[in-house]
Amino acid sequence: MTTDTANRPINPYDVSEDALYVHDTWREPFAHLRREMPLSWRPESPFGPYWSAVTHDLVQEVELRHDVFSSRWDMGNITIADAVNGEGFPNFIAQDPPIHTAQRRVIAPAFSPSQMVKLDAQVRERTKMLMDALPVGETFDWVERLSIPQTLGMLCILFDMPFDEWRDIKRWSDWASGVSADNLTEEYRAQFLVQMGEMLARFDRELEDRRAKPPTDDLLSRMVHSEAMGNLSPMERIANIALLIVGGNDTTRNSMTALVEAFHRYPQELERLRADPSLAANAAQEIIRWQSPVTHMRRTALEDTELGGQVIRKGEKVVMWYISANRDEKVFADAERFDVGRENARRHLGFGHGIHRCVGAKLAESQLAMVIAEIARRGLRIVPQSAPDRLASPFLHGFNALPVRIERD
Repeated sequence: MTTDTANRPINPYDVSEDALYVHDTWREPFAHLRREMPLSWRPESPFGPYWSAVTHDLVQEVELRHDVFSSRWDMGNITIADAVNGEGFPNFIAQDPPIHTAQRRVIAPAFSPSQMVKLDAQVRERTKMLMDALPVGETFDWVERLSIPQTLGMLCILFDMPFDEWRDIKRWSDWASGVSADNLTEEYRAQFLVQMGEMLARFDRELEDRRAKPPTDDLLSRMVHSEAMGNLSPMERIANIALLIVGGNDTTRNSMTALVEAFHRYPQELERLRADPSLAANAAQEIIRWQSPVTHMRRTALEDTELGGQVIRKGEKVVMWYISANRDEKVFADAERFDVGRENARRHLGFGHGIHRCVGAKLAESQLAMVIAEIARRGLRIVPQSAPDRLASPFLHGFNALPVRIERD
């Protein structure tokens, strides 16, 4: 089938380039696209040609039209890359209904209101413990001392695994989410397979342990004792475990680190929180919007269709740039500003939208709100000591390290 590429709005930027996110220069390209071409076609990139949806309304539309814009791993992938380091990755968010629906139902009860009561208590206890241990007046890495142990600690609780294995889980998470043009090599793919094999071997021991015991509330027990996920193939197990560890720590830890930047740039917002601690929950929503820890998700057109006045051809990839939609001035006034009292902060798309909205969103929000509340309650100022080391990826918007010093008012 011929395509009408000559008449398409051509995106002048390859917004999949790592440099935009490493150097924190992504704002103007996306602002230009929102103004001039909300849906644009990029004919060439290291990941092949792709459409970019950059406004709030278009991203929502793609998410809601899941019957046309597919998440299926065998149709492509859920990221701009056509596979996960050369491999199909059949996890439950890389599926369409009915498979997605059945497998999501296995995981969702772990974050039910009754479970969240228990998890909130554990989050509160862990937050206070970690904050108590932070040095005052000394330079340390906020990512290493707070963001990682907070989020990975809760993940270990969800898995019912020892916390002292967090470094392995973090390493596997980093490999599983490593979307970057620099990673499109056979050497990287070979090491990726080694890491995923190690992860599978470790988690298979846990899965078999749960299989031999009565069902419990932890995620691994829920998987093995379910019809939808109890007999997954090795690659399905790898993909779903990778999804749970990436979704369970990367996004939250990167928003938790972004708090430091946000309060440093907008110190008056920390003062508002001190004056009104009830704003902490809304501030958690706002930092997710402001940071957008998942930069994008991708869908694949199952048929020729129309979107935003453009013809999308069957098989073409449509990339939903959450990082841009969350800066859409038509929805968020003064969108660049971090505003803990923003009335519509919950309209952010940082967790996706529709049937694929993050299943663990409530836990992420709880962790962020409690860290925010503790910072405000303790009268702390967290002062960056140098520029952050930002993640080289167009998929996760995050940090490798952020040196800080805590000062008390």
